[in-house]
Amino acid sequence: MSQTSTLIRAEFDLCANIPALADLRTCVLNNDWESTEAYFDFIDHEDDRAIASSVVTGLSTAERFLEQVVAERPGSALARTLLAGRYIAVGWAIRSSYAASHVSQSQFRQFHSWLRRAEQLLIDVCAEHPTYAPAWTTRLTTARGLELGQSEARRRYDRLAEHHPHHIQGQLALLQQLCPKWGGSWEAAFGFARSCLESAPPGSHAGRLIAGVYLEQWLDDSEDGRSDVLRPAAVRDELLAAAARSVQHPDYRPGFHWVGDHNEFAGALSLGGHYREAAPFFRTVGDKATDSPWVHYGDKQVQFLKHRKNALAKG
Repeated sequence: MSQTSTLIRAEFDLCANIPALADLRTCVLNNDWESTEAYFDFIDHEDDRAIASSVVTGLSTAERFLEQVVAERPGSALARTLLAGRYIAVGWAIRSSYAASHVSQSQFRQFHSWLRRAEQLLIDVCAEHPTYAPAWTTRLTTARGLELGQSEARRRYDRLAEHHPHHIQGQLALLQQLCPKWGGSWEAAFGFARSCLESAPPGSHAGRLIAGVYLEQWLDDSEDGRSDVLRPAAVRDELLAAAARSVQHPDYRPGFHWVGDHNEFAGALSLGGHYREAAPFFRTVGDKATDSPWVHYGDKQVQFLKHRKNALAKG
């Protein structure tokens, strides 16, 4: 019987893993803007608001609903930002996740067209609401996709951090920009991840930036046939120290990020062969998985279940 049979499967549906988000998805599918807006008004933390936004922007054809809302409520910062996020999702699906060398010129033209539509919406929102975190966070993605460069991405992040200094979704977005594949360097990427963790209060989500940057380097190196980046004891120790200061700290506030936080640490440790140390993170998430990091290393079901089995057997 296949390892990914219906008897043994990981759950990758965010709304199933975090049931509180299922109501939001239902509101959008029912084209119910009043309830959608009320849901976001009820959220009291920007980190949770970012995850909720991803639920909306990840829904196929949601742009039709959001375009109607924006037409009826042109002053709504939330509606315009969600529509921009949906445009980005549509564009990125056309581009695909492949390296630029495997993306056609036609794909790039369509991709950039969708991102420019998103950018125009976001420019107006940021001009009208200069402290609005969702718009500045989303503009970090358009900056990367439109290849506006490191300086512009940093400028946008600084505007976000001026009012929201430990915004994990914004930090994750800039971390991508700082990686070599987007014109950055490992020195810049690791420096940013470590500075975010050092400056964040204990119990923040920032520890996952350390796991994330090591996973990015592992993926980059594995393309050249090398995959030992995560194996050194020093890397293991840095990951464990980051976890102790974040997801394993008594002040940790799980929120909507907790499944992703623990999956990142589980991935970084298990891919480095540190299965005993990865076991607590797998025990915490149980069957709850996220696309990142598992989707980058093959069939996500197979990868998550294989590494979880190994970790629990040794931990």
